[in-house]
Amino acid sequence: MASALQELAAAFAGLEPHVVKSAPAESVLNSITSNAVRVVQGAEHAAITRGRPGAFKTVAETGDVPLKVDAIQYELGSGPCVDAIVDNTTYHCPDLAEEQRWPDFGRRAVEEVGIRSMLSYRMFLEDDDLIAGLNLYSSKTDAFDEAAITTGLLLATHGALALSALRRGDTAAHLARALESNREIGVAMGVLMSQHRITREQAFDLLRITSQHTHRKLSQIAADVADTGTLELPKLQ
Repeated sequence: MASALQELAAAFAGLEPHVVKSAPAESVLNSITSNAVRVVQGAEHAAITRGRPGAFKTVAETGDVPLKVDAIQYELGSGPCVDAIVDNTTYHCPDLAEEQRWPDFGRRAVEEVGIRSMLSYRMFLEDDDLIAGLNLYSSKTDAFDEAAITTGLLLATHGALALSALRRGDTAAHLARALESNREIGVAMGVLMSQHRITREQAFDLLRITSQHTHRKLSQIAADVADTGTLELPKLQ
């Protein structure tokens, strides 16, 4: 457990410089997708979906390919992107041609667009009545290994934080400092630092990741860590 936490924390710290913290909404969205292709091994295309069930829209993309793939999901009302958002989880599709969860979507994505692998992450936007997700696409089967999946998770977390902070009229850095001042969060950080020999910043990053991808407030995650001494990281589906 300790080594897994250390590896995840180190990856989060390494990704930090790649994400825009305070900029116009369109710039933040484009930064998330462009950086996804750059930093996630195997990702050839990326897009962000936002909306509500039955009314999703692609709001940022790296080209025409994501638009075509997303259009199929919106038409069918199901697929890794749509369901990751609705189910509040992460979906990994190593070979869409053999995908049993979304057979119609998988067949069409391969035949019509030439996409074989996908990663889809829910992005938890605080105080927003809409839901969103980050999607990564590849023309190769088994394009995303464990390191790529972890990096994508970190990017989705960072992106959600940046967008939430922007919507609140603040910067992600200011939001982080405000959260760190919370007593329970401080206690939880101390527990993680002591148990897993990670830095203060890394401990806070781990709390943020878990908060974003379990759709629970960071203060609730911190209270659990303070009470139990453990942190359960989000699971891949």
